[in-house]
Amino acid sequence: MGLIILREKCIACGICVKKCPFGALVMTDGKIDVLPSCTLCGICVDVCPVDALEVPERTSSEEFDPDLYRGVWVFVQADGDDIHHVSLELVEEGGKLAAELETDLCCMVLGKDTSVLTEKFSHYSIDRLYVTENPVLEQYRTKPYVEAAAALIETYKPEIVLIGATSTGRDFAGSLATRLETGLTADCTGLAIEKETRGLLQTRPAFGGNIMATIKSSNHRPQMATVRPKVFPMPLMGDKRNVDIIRHECDLTEEGQPTEILEWIPVEEGVSIADADVIVSGGRGMGKPENLALCRDLAALLDGAVGASRGAVDAGWIGYSHQVGQTGRTVRPGIYIACGISGAVQHLAGMKTSDVIIAVNRDPDATIFGVATYGFVGDALEILPKVIHELKKRLSKS
Repeated sequence: MGLIILREKCIACGICVKKCPFGALVMTDGKIDVLPSCTLCGICVDVCPVDALEVPERTSSEEFDPDLYRGVWVFVQADGDDIHHVSLELVEEGGKLAAELETDLCCMVLGKDTSVLTEKFSHYSIDRLYVTENPVLEQYRTKPYVEAAAALIETYKPEIVLIGATSTGRDFAGSLATRLETGLTADCTGLAIEKETRGLLQTRPAFGGNIMATIKSSNHRPQMATVRPKVFPMPLMGDKRNVDIIRHECDLTEEGQPTEILEWIPVEEGVSIADADVIVSGGRGMGKPENLALCRDLAALLDGAVGASRGAVDAGWIGYSHQVGQTGRTVRPGIYIACGISGAVQHLAGMKTSDVIIAVNRDPDATIFGVATYGFVGDALEILPKVIHELKKRLSKS
């Protein structure tokens, strides 16, 4: 059901047309009409001077039956023929949720030719793959991917859908949740099950990372969440096994698609902190932005990436893509080196699951030492040059 226009009240003043952020209202022959792009946001209702617009309420006949929805689904984001690591992380966590709910763990795979991807999933503990293949799905675009995913979800009715909080996943999840008229919790760092209701408890940072909020979607299904990469561990590959594959046809064509991909141009930014096995992070304790060159030099020697605290990013010393923490990226490298970082709780939440944490700080009481595997009390501006010099010497010998 769409936006309701009370024609007997409408004076065709045009205020709603001007205020609609989606261009979903048009004036035709002195009459207001609603386009399909309307999202029922309600802005037009608020600005209408004669109360001629209404957003329909969900009626009892439209209420969902939660017993019709079963299964935990993971949306598979593909990088060519490779599975994005966040999708595999969600397979690991989704398996735990499915076990607690005593239901199936399934993956949703969309693309032009998914044979390589589906074969790779035969080495993981997946109960079922839901697959839609179509030439229009060769590369990610919002509209066709949402249409294909919505057709699968509306047909097979999963109770939980998990999506990686990548740039692609965030775009896809928001549009899909709108299409399905269900709730979405973004950038989750924790998931759990409320057994008595089969509800998904979705935990995420709020108010700039100062508190952790746990959110439920009690009145809608599926329950949808995007989850930050590196929050959960990767699953272990096992021997090849038989996995049920359900293939679902979707009538997609290029005709009417609002976007066309002309060319893919990869952005070369060095090693991303999301994928790096070694991260060297600098904080305000480095003194000034020029001193972060020490972190870059050490990271380069270790084939790692450069991270930063929120304080360093807020000061303009380095870009946001390097920020580690609740309000930045959650990382899980093999080695995390924190230089001049005191250890605010928001920062620790984004890196404390690293295998080895090395902290360098002048303050012996710095919070970072509480999670560090190895700690060095001292000035990073004095310690790092010595470490870099010694490492270069050893590398030259090898």
